Amino acid sequence: MASIHEQIRQLEEELRTTKYNKRTQHHIGLVKAKLARLRERLEQSQTKKSGGSSGFAVKKSGHATVAFLGLPSVGKSSLLSILTSAESKQGAYAFTTTTVIPGILHHRKAQIQLLDLPGILQGASLGIGRGREVLSILRQAELILFILAPPNPEEQLTILEREAHAAGLRFTEKPDITIKKEREGGIRIYTTVPLTIPRETIEGILREYKLANATIIIRQEISIDDLIDAIHGNRVYTRRLVIMNKSDLLSREERDALQKTLPIDLFISTQTGENIETLKDLIYEKLRLIRIYLKEVGKKPDMEEPLILPQPVTVEHVLPHIHRDLKHSFRYARIWGKSAKFPGQKVGLHHQLEDEDIVEVHA
Repeated sequence: MASIHEQIRQLEEELRTTKYNKRTQHHIGLVKAKLARLRERLEQSQTKKSGGSSGFAVKKSGHATVAFLGLPSVGKSSLLSILTSAESKQGAYAFTTTTVIPGILHHRKAQIQLLDLPGILQGASLGIGRGREVLSILRQAELILFILAPPNPEEQLTILEREAHAAGLRFTEKPDITIKKEREGGIRIYTTVPLTIPRETIEGILREYKLANATIIIRQEISIDDLIDAIHGNRVYTRRLVIMNKSDLLSREERDALQKTLPIDLFISTQTGENIETLKDLIYEKLRLIRIYLKEVGKKPDMEEPLILPQPVTVEHVLPHIHRDLKHSFRYARIWGKSAKFPGQKVGLHHQLEDEDIVEVHA
């Protein structure tokens, strides 16, 4: 009997060679479900063998965490050194970083934790090159920085996306699907939109997971992958930035060609310093952090140490950072800044704040 690794490779090859159309949709759905189940079995068995440990231990710090993901020798360590004061050993050879190196990026008064991870290889999600340990760290981050470099950035991105997907990471909004196991009644499907997946395919995928009785509510158009992810229920929906390092090695024509074929957010160079400051801004904005300044009644606001919080932020979100019981005695707040219709506007708990707003709480 073929090993789990062999079965996974066979199913991956079948998906790669099967053309997707209405005739093959049902079969592809079942193959994807089998593949996802095998990957889950493999992860469980490897975790059991390692005594329950599935990754590096990294203590989170700062206002948000950004993890570097790339193949060996794309310049992750150099980038960490430039963005922070961390010393991550560098060298012009593969596998320089063999553990996770953290550092702190100070930008716009925020402290952003950066994690320089070992470079991953194709098959990382199956355990190759300590890949599962590396990928487990990504699930803790609020932003993944995909780092590419010449040559062959197209191949690099394909590997990174495939391995991140196999590790349960998704870079889209979480689909609005509810699946509830039932004791009886068979499979009941309710939807508020027209289904693009045949009901027989949905039922077949559920049976693959031994779900003979379940209620499914679908509130948006979904794919087969969305359905499988919802069944597993352990996917991490996060954000990413794709950057091209060593851009000083590329001509203008090469950059233009890559921009047309790859979702590159920014070209940078750790050698020349090109676009490093722009990258800091992009990281901050992608994390959707905002600064909130606090003001005591009758005093000037504290403009030195703002609260740094991820959007969306309301007045209610601010209160625990002043005092844990403040919500019980809250009367109203006054706001100065972008979210205020006029300076000192009187607002309630659910008023949504914007970057650099000043908040004065009355209790």
